[in-house]
Amino acid sequence: MPLTPDTDPATDPDDEQAAAAAEPEPPEAPPAPLLVLRDGLPEVVDTDEGLAEACAALAAATGPVAIDAERASGYRYSNRAYLIQLRREGAGTWLVDPITMTTLAPLQQALEGSEWILHAATQDLPCLREVGLVPTSLFDTELAGRLLGYPRVGLATLVETVLGQRMRKEHSAADWSTRPLPTAWLDYAALDVEVLLELREHMIAELEKADKTEWARQEFENLLGFEPAVRVDAWRRTSGVHRLRGRRSLGAARALWEARDAIAAERDVTPGRILPDSAIVVAATVMPTDRRALLATQGFHGRGAGRYAATWVEVLDRVREMGEDELPSRAPRGDGPPHPRTWADREPVADRRFRAAREAMLNLAEVHHLPVENLLTPDYLRRLMWAPPETRDPADLADAVRAQLTSYGARPWQAGLVTGALVGAILGAEIEPEDPEDPEE
Repeated sequence: MPLTPDTDPATDPDDEQAAAAAEPEPPEAPPAPLLVLRDGLPEVVDTDEGLAEACAALAAATGPVAIDAERASGYRYSNRAYLIQLRREGAGTWLVDPITMTTLAPLQQALEGSEWILHAATQDLPCLREVGLVPTSLFDTELAGRLLGYPRVGLATLVETVLGQRMRKEHSAADWSTRPLPTAWLDYAALDVEVLLELREHMIAELEKADKTEWARQEFENLLGFEPAVRVDAWRRTSGVHRLRGRRSLGAARALWEARDAIAAERDVTPGRILPDSAIVVAATVMPTDRRALLATQGFHGRGAGRYAATWVEVLDRVREMGEDELPSRAPRGDGPPHPRTWADREPVADRRFRAAREAMLNLAEVHHLPVENLLTPDYLRRLMWAPPETRDPADLADAVRAQLTSYGARPWQAGLVTGALVGAILGAEIEPEDPEDPEE
C-alpha cells in the first residue's frame, strides 16, 4: 500500500511551511507591571521644621537608607543637588529640597552609621558631599550589576530584569532647578528610591551565589573616597576640536572655551547654552576680526553668540597677538605613557606585552562575567605594560606587579585576579617572535 501524505516521513517542505504558518503564534509575554508608589507621594520638605520631622523619622527607623539626588545637568553650570530623595524601612519616603535649607547637618546626623544604597554612586556623591551628606558605608546597585555581569545596568533596566517591574524614565533629563517642581516629576523622583531596598536584597544574594561578595565590599569601600577627576586641558574635549589645523586655531579654541566657561560659571548656566562647541570650532577656524564678520560666519550661532560678541572678538584679537610659545601644542601633555598605537614603532617589546595583556584581560573578564574595565582600569594596564617592574624572577615579578597595581589604585581582589596573567604577558614578551619569512635551517 502506498504511503499517504499524512504518514510519509519525507513530507513536502512546502506542506511543512504551510502547516507551520497555520499554527497560531505563541502569545507575547505581558509587559511587566508599572511601578507605583506604595505609600503615595509625600510632600516636599522645604523648611527647617520639616527637615527636623524627616530626620526624627529616619533616625528612628532601621536598616539601610536608599538615597538619590536630582541635578540640573544640561541646564546649570553647577553640579548641585536640587532634590534629595530618601527611603528607609519604617520611615517611608522623604523628598528634601536642599535649596531652601539653612543646613542639612541634622540629616547627616540622623543617617550616621547607616548603609546608604545609591545607584551610580559616583554621580551623586559629589553633590551630596557639597551639602554635607557623606556616607560611612554604601551599596551601589549599578556597580553590583556590573560585577554580576548584567549587560545593561541602568536603574530601570535592572528593576525590570531583577524585580520584574517597569519604571518611567521620561523626566531623567528635566531641569530640576525649576520651582515649584511639577507633581509628575516628584512622583518620578520618589520612585527612584522606592525600589533600591528590594533591589539591594536581591543583589546581595546574587553576589553571594557568584562568590563576589568580597569584590563588592572592596569596591564599595573604595567609592567612599571617590573624587571627580580634575581634567587637564578640559578645553580639548570640545567636540570637533580635532579638526582644527595649526596651533593658533587651537589657541583660539582654548581661549573661546575659557571665556565661555567663565560666563557660564557666573550665570550658572551650562556652557553649551551660551555657545555650542560647533560655534567655537567655526570661529577658531575662520578667526573673524570684527563683530560683523563674526556674526556673519556660517555656523556661528547660539544664545550668547550676539550677546557676548564683543567678548568673542576680543578673545580672538588676543590670540592673534600671542607668541608661538604661548600657543597650545597639538597633543595634550600627560604624565602617563604614550598612546598604545605608537608602541609598535617606539617600543616593540612593550607593544607585545600590551597586546598579550589585553587579550588576557578580555579572557579573564569573560570567564568571570564582568566588564573588562571593572576587572582592571585600562589606564593601570597601560602604565604597567609600558613600565613594568625590572625583575624577571617569576615570584618576585608577581609581588612587584601586585604592588605596582595597588599603588595605582587597584583593589586587592583585582590585583589578585590579574597578576598571574600579567606576569605571563611580561615574561612572554621578552621572547623575540620568529620571523615567518625566515625558513628554519
